[in-house]
Amino acid sequence: MNAKKSQSGLHFKPHLATVALEDYFQVGTFNRMIQQKQWYRFETRLEQNTQRILELLERHQIRGTFFVLGWVADRYPELVRKVAEAGHELASKGYYHRSIRQMTREEFLEDAIRSREAIEHASRQKVFGYRVAHEWFGPQDLWALEVLAQAGYQYDSSVVPLGKNFRDEPFRQVVYRHETSSGGIWEVPVSTTSILGFRFPIASGNYLRQLPYFWTRSQVKQWIQHHDSPLVMYFHAWELDPNQPMLTGGGLLQRLRHYRNLHKVESRLDGLFQKYPFTNIARYLQLPPQQLETLEPRRFPAEIPPDVSPNVAGDPLEKRTPVSIVVPCYNEELILPYLANTLKSVSDRLSNQYQITYLLVDDGSKDGTWKGLEETFGNKSGYELYRHQTNLGVAAAIRTGIHRARTEIVCSIDCDCTYDPHLLEQMIPKLTPDVDLVTASPYHPEGHVRNVPAWRLKLSKSASWLYRRILKQKLHTYTSCFRVYRRSAVERLDLKHNNFLGIAELVGQLDLQGSKIVEFPATLEVRMLGRSKMKTLRTILGHLKLMARLVMQKRKPHAPARIQNSHSLPQTQQPQQEITP
Repeated sequence: MNAKKSQSGLHFKPHLATVALEDYFQVGTFNRMIQQKQWYRFETRLEQNTQRILELLERHQIRGTFFVLGWVADRYPELVRKVAEAGHELASKGYYHRSIRQMTREEFLEDAIRSREAIEHASRQKVFGYRVAHEWFGPQDLWALEVLAQAGYQYDSSVVPLGKNFRDEPFRQVVYRHETSSGGIWEVPVSTTSILGFRFPIASGNYLRQLPYFWTRSQVKQWIQHHDSPLVMYFHAWELDPNQPMLTGGGLLQRLRHYRNLHKVESRLDGLFQKYPFTNIARYLQLPPQQLETLEPRRFPAEIPPDVSPNVAGDPLEKRTPVSIVVPCYNEELILPYLANTLKSVSDRLSNQYQITYLLVDDGSKDGTWKGLEETFGNKSGYELYRHQTNLGVAAAIRTGIHRARTEIVCSIDCDCTYDPHLLEQMIPKLTPDVDLVTASPYHPEGHVRNVPAWRLKLSKSASWLYRRILKQKLHTYTSCFRVYRRSAVERLDLKHNNFLGIAELVGQLDLQGSKIVEFPATLEVRMLGRSKMKTLRTILGHLKLMARLVMQKRKPHAPARIQNSHSLPQTQQPQQEITP
């Protein structure tokens, strides 16, 4: 292709291919649902997706620009180094997946420096460029370019004329030089086109996936015909992965935005890369690659992932309090990697004080849950697996775990970890000698709820209000499965319900026999993988019947009986035991 001179003074060269190196759970679409502190829990697919991208670019002899989160560089330095060794440019996407509007000027400067240091230490390659991870820079955000120049960046790719932003400044649609009091910095905006006076990206991210491919091809052709400046396009690593786990906590529009047409992305990229030449931003700006033989000490420390944090020596094993943690599982095949990462982190946190045994009870799952439990936990020390041959209900699964436990302190957590199991560190000490149950409560004045549908909250709070009218102990929440039990106080309660109702019934029976129950304020998160197993209408009617029975029991002397339920539990304590109802 013949060289041409553009208005910016740069020579026209091939178009610019950029990649956002991030995992499916780090995207802006799910920012409200997934907090950064939860990232480590998810099954990562970044390595396999990056390999797929490297193969795609190699087929077309393209050396692109990879915008990388500093968090990713600290956690997967070998992967970042592999991208650099393949000849691609590495640039910063910030340390975490945050918008500039979530940071002060000082915080943004620290984040920009910290992310660059992380990437340079992982790759030993000089980082020239930056692109914001979430929400493009608008007119109100141009101060950030001065901060980036101050932080030592040579170019930015965050100022994008979307909608009617910058409509009076058409020069911002192409590569240009921006001058600041901290020095000049190149701006490399993602290429956009105008439709009815509103500008949209061309051949990039969600727009490449959602819009018809013939429209994308026509817009790319028009850009090339009318601009000397190169087309700047981008895509995300997760967009080449149609088999990624589906996050269910977001709304329908969020899921459509994230998952629609994932299976078409690679073929569309193949078509563009086959027809047009592409390169990276640094090469276009004539910034020669620099290998860093020596690295200065980092000004900002690397994050130590929670699940690989060093275990500080605590009391000798024999002095640690033995604790059992029961995890009921029903059709939870998809969430097992998430659960495994979470439990590993819980062990790291609690093992200084407690000797933990996990009891995972498969409640007659119809999918691959049991096989997944065996593969994930079967050979790990400190884990015991049990299985109901048929589905009995979540309360029955928890009671199986309690019966099988060999400790006086027994905890139960949800398999989907909608409550943070790390809170057991604070909950267990509240099981004092005069307390028989500690239960998590999102409706406590100090508790919180995040992203749970309003109608479900209304129903749950209404049920709690009715239970408070009946029972002596005025709790804010009666239906949480996240609890700490005194085993001797609950193992022989006469419970009639095995399903979700059994969770509330257990509290009712303890209340009637005079046990002390303590509430612990906690945060309830929306379920992120898989579906809730609760049948809403059936559960509502069941709670009303249970309340009526508790009222009748309250009117007569209460004498707790031994377990009389239909599924008699065997006395053997062997792991991977199949329990016949």
